[in-house]
Order: sequence, then C-alpha cells, then structure tokens
Amino acid sequence: MTDSEQAAAGTAEAQGPVEIDEEMARHIENKRDELLEKFDIPDEFPPEVLEEAEERTEGIEQQIADEVDEREDLREMTTWTTDPVDAQDFDDAISVEEHDDEYVLWVHIADVTHYVNPDTAMWDEAVRRANTVYLPAYTIHMLPPVLAETVCSLVPNEDRLAHTVEMHLDKENLSYETIDIYKSVIRSDARLTYTEAETLLDDPSAADDYLEDQSVDLAEKTELVWDLANRMHEQRKADGSLVLNPSRDRAHTIIEECMLKANKAVTHELMWDRGVEAMYRVHPQPSPEEWNEALQEIQDLDGVSIPGSGWDDPRQAVNATLEEAPGRQLDKIQWAVMKVMPRAKYMNDPFGGHHALNFEIYGHFTSPIRRLSDLINHWIVYTNDVPEDLIKLCDRASDRQKDAEQCEREYKNFLEEVGLDPSAVNNRGIEVIEEEEE
Repeated sequence: MTDSEQAAAGTAEAQGPVEIDEEMARHIENKRDELLEKFDIPDEFPPEVLEEAEERTEGIEQQIADEVDEREDLREMTTWTTDPVDAQDFDDAISVEEHDDEYVLWVHIADVTHYVNPDTAMWDEAVRRANTVYLPAYTIHMLPPVLAETVCSLVPNEDRLAHTVEMHLDKENLSYETIDIYKSVIRSDARLTYTEAETLLDDPSAADDYLEDQSVDLAEKTELVWDLANRMHEQRKADGSLVLNPSRDRAHTIIEECMLKANKAVTHELMWDRGVEAMYRVHPQPSPEEWNEALQEIQDLDGVSIPGSGWDDPRQAVNATLEEAPGRQLDKIQWAVMKVMPRAKYMNDPFGGHHALNFEIYGHFTSPIRRLSDLINHWIVYTNDVPEDLIKLCDRASDRQKDAEQCEREYKNFLEEVGLDPSAVNNRGIEVIEEEEE
C-alpha cells in the first residue's frame, strides 16, 4: 500500500457509514422533526420555489454563452476548489499568481444572485430561512438544492458564472494594493478534497490523478497558495487575531485564509470606497473582567501556563497558550474562551469591528448559497442598491443563525444520548440496516 493509500485508509470516508437499525432510524427522525418544529425550521420548499429554481437552471450552457461577453473571461486561468469529502456546496474556487513585487489572489464565488434576486420567490424563501442548517448527516438548505447541484456548483471542466474578488497583495506585508470585484466566467480544473490537497502538497505528482488536462500546473499553484496562506495566517495571529485551533491542517488553512482575505476585501470596498450600508459581521469584545475570568480559568488547568507577557492582550495570550498546552487541555482552554465571548451579529453599521478576528471591518461574501448575509452582500456589491429593510434583515439573519446553532446543539446531544457519535455520523453518514425476517 502506498503512502497515499495508507493516508486515505485512515480518513472518515474510508470507514463506511454508521450503521443503525430501523427502530433507531425512526427514533432519530422523530427527534429531528420535533426540533425543526421547535425552532421553526422549514424542511420542505413551497412548490412555486422549486418550480422557479428548476426553470432558472434550465439551458445552462446557453445561459452562460449569453453572458460571456458581459463578463471577465477567466476560463484559461488555473482554478480549483477544495472542500470536505462530504461537502454539498462547491461554491468557492481560488486562483493565484506570484509576480516580482506582488501576489495576485482570486477568490471566485458562484454567482447565486444571477439566479436569485429580490424579484424571485427563491429570494423570499432565503429571507425566511436565512441560512442552511447542517445537522449531522442531514441538511436543511437555504435555497433549493438544484442550484447547488447545477449552476452554482463550480465543478471541474464546466463553465460557470462567478462573482470574483481579485486582490493584488503587497509582497512584503500582504496588504491590499488593489481590490477589484466583478462578474466572471470561470472553468474549474479540479475538485480537491482536503485529504487530496494534503496529498498533493506532499506529492506533486499526485496532480495527475485529479486533472483531466495534464498540462495544468495544479501542484505548483497549490504549493504557492499554501505558502501565501501560511504567511497570511501567521500575520493574522501576530496582529492579534484569535486562533482557537492551533493544529489546523494545510488544506483548511488555505481555504480559511483565502476566504477571510476575500471577505475582508469586499467589506473594505463597501465601507471605505463606496461608503454604503451592508450586512457587516460585528463581534463585540468581552469585558476586561470576563477576559480575566477566562484567563484565570486557563491558568489553573494542570500543565497549562499563560506566558507572563501575554496577559495584556488576551487573544495573543490564548494563542500562545494553545500552542504550548498539553493536547488533553485544548478543549478546556477553548471552552473557557467561548464561555465569555459575546455572540457575533449582523449589523448595517460595521463600527465595533470583529473582536475575535481583530478586524476593524468585516462581513460575509463567500457563501451566498447558504447564508443570507452573503447573498444580500452580493446584491449590494453588484447593484450598489441597499435593501430598504436592511436592519430588519440583519436582525433576521442573526436570530436565525442562533436558532440553527441551538437546534444543532440539541440534535448532537440527542445523538450522544442514544449512543451515537455525532462527529462519526456527520463525517460518515448513516446506513439503516433492515431487520431480517425470521
């Protein structure tokens, strides 16, 4: 067995689904229905919404052909997606180049608002739902799945309409030299799972397994974007951004840092260059007393010591402590921090910033297929038209996110109560074993 095969054998996808009997399946379904009713989460789309989605996803090739002349044609650029093996939404892709004095990073997002706009029933339904709800092995979508399965899925070797954030970054400090946001047509070269991206970073020859066109420089580009993402990650930590997971692998780091950079770029453009309202993500900071309480709880853990110089900046203190703490204490450190953290919320005014990220201005743009905030920000970026009820929409998105998180929490607790591991169920899915007749 090769190293790649051994690595794959240890992944969740190689272990097969979690097996349950029919009685347990009914028990789980009843509990799920109970929770969806409790939190007013609709599990079925109205017929007119499904019909509209079907109509708007017909004739994809002609739709794209009609749009090419009005958009930036980026189909010749090396572009790829990286997602979990069980991902249902392939709505973001990246491209990268290195020049003598700059990096250029492109983040391409499926152009959901080309199909879903304020005049559609799908838009009204998105406002009603406000986000996709991810329960272990069960998803309640914000928009009809046919969108994510066809026109808004950036699958390899197919032309797709996208909304692209093009960022020229200073090579020394990675600051934005220029930001350009525009409609585009892209053609992804590969769909990588996180495991495959890790394999590719270790073994560039593995690119042959993931590409239809062997001339594409996927291995070189993946190495380049990892180097860039790693620098962005380290810089973000040095600037005071809270990083609660110190051992995230390279593939996750690439996607997280590229999406953060794109989200920050878009909200920078909206606020500073246009001065318009949008759905900004605001995260208040804990009080000094709350931070002291969290740091003292961390300091009291066995085998854990906060660096003496770190107490003046709690976020950097936590970062430094997590990197040195015994693995058995990581969950307790993270929980001590999460207990004192206020909830982030959506607001039409960004001032107040995002405490955990230590960003002065931040908002969401990279997942319009599953978050109302991103869908609305796509519309504002494209039209420069702010919805009249924006404050109400911000409150709606914040409240529905809270409900979704509580529903997920209660569902996971239930799975544990009946003897199932929520992580295993989420990563591997469920298979119902039919009872044999005697």
